[in-house]
Amino acid sequence: PDGRAILISANRRDDADHEPMDTEIYRVEVETGGLVQLTDRYGPDGSPTPSPSGDRIAYVGFDDQHLGFQTSDLYVMDADGSGSRLLSRDLDRSIGAIQWAQDGTGLFFSYDNDGNGKVGFMDLQGGTEEKVANVQGLSTGRPYGGGQFSVADNGRIAFTLGRPTHPAELGVADPGSGNVRQLTNLNEDLLGHLKLGTVEEIWYESSFDGRRIQGWIVKPPDFDPSRKYPLILEIHGGPFSNYGDRFSAEIQLYAASGYVVLYTNPRGSTSYGMEFGNLIHHAYPSQDYDDLISGVDAVIDLGYVDEEQLFVTGGSGGGVLSAWIVGHTDRFRAAVVQKPVINWYSFVLHADGPGFFYKYWFPGPPWDHAEHYMQRSPLSYVGNVTTPTMLLTGEMDYRTPMSESEQYFAGLQIEGVPSMLVRIPDASHGIASRPSNLVAKVQHILAWFEKWRDEM
Repeated sequence: PDGRAILISANRRDDADHEPMDTEIYRVEVETGGLVQLTDRYGPDGSPTPSPSGDRIAYVGFDDQHLGFQTSDLYVMDADGSGSRLLSRDLDRSIGAIQWAQDGTGLFFSYDNDGNGKVGFMDLQGGTEEKVANVQGLSTGRPYGGGQFSVADNGRIAFTLGRPTHPAELGVADPGSGNVRQLTNLNEDLLGHLKLGTVEEIWYESSFDGRRIQGWIVKPPDFDPSRKYPLILEIHGGPFSNYGDRFSAEIQLYAASGYVVLYTNPRGSTSYGMEFGNLIHHAYPSQDYDDLISGVDAVIDLGYVDEEQLFVTGGSGGGVLSAWIVGHTDRFRAAVVQKPVINWYSFVLHADGPGFFYKYWFPGPPWDHAEHYMQRSPLSYVGNVTTPTMLLTGEMDYRTPMSESEQYFAGLQIEGVPSMLVRIPDASHGIASRPSNLVAKVQHILAWFEKWRDEM
């Protein structure tokens, strides 16, 4: 706060390429450029935020255990790096953006709980209070989390407010009462004349172990409960991420085309705690398959889905699971596998994180654990596939390279499975980051589903 130094987070290890998560917090003196290291533990330390008085620094991180999912905790230390204390011991959720209260008595922070974005407040003894809900990210494609907030000196919170009926708008929560007001309606010109599908929450039990799984059902506009509708199972990526009760242009487009859409948070999803997230540690895909299929069965039991017209799609981690599903069941009429990993052996050597994936998602490098890698690879089950399957990937994707989709397409062709490979020009892993690509992606998916729906 006195302007004499800047706090940064950096990985300055000589072997940083091999230990990509091990960042520390440094104080950089403005006048001299001198560097003082303030933290020293194995694991990420980031988001250094000085208190208003400058005597304390809050930061986010964790002790790295090489787990697939590790919750980010909130710490506070003295300005010189001494006296570090873990504040969020009793909150089993990952902490995001942090901001000190003006009086220095605690910090505001973002987190997700049960698929909903929140702003909370944590005092310096670790006591936590929810301040704001329905914080939504700025993406309009699929119903992921994220979002932004800012707290005024008087405690008023401005944030990106979103609901399933509209993308993020600017909202404020008044201090004291917590009453939320939506200040903008920037998307009225687009959405005001459209009829959207309704979004309903569903909880159901997994057939594997009875765990409760959360999901959402999106019904077509003018839904008629006496009819039987085709169903699309849409699977999120990550796999350590979450869907929620948020706006999604892609899912609304599927619903507008006459489909009931189910999206869920199977085991491995975030916002349910560290234990739930790590149920797929060194076991992905595995029983997340059972969670997804149990969700489909739960919706069928509601009576308005034609169980002979089931379709599945998903991107990234959702692409992995889509390919896994068609390798393990023939219940689905057609599938669109978007930007998948098909062969974990080739993935860890070709994707953009060679120092990360083999160490955190697997028990070691592939040449030491070839059987484990291949057991988890959808490519190993291509001989079981009979479902017509489209592959769809950006040509510039470095996270799930095009070669992954090419391998699976070749395998499907060898097996005589009706299949197609779609290459999105100039697109990286975030295919829908360009609006025209979002529309093209949805049109390809719907065209593929309609092709096989028409032949029934």
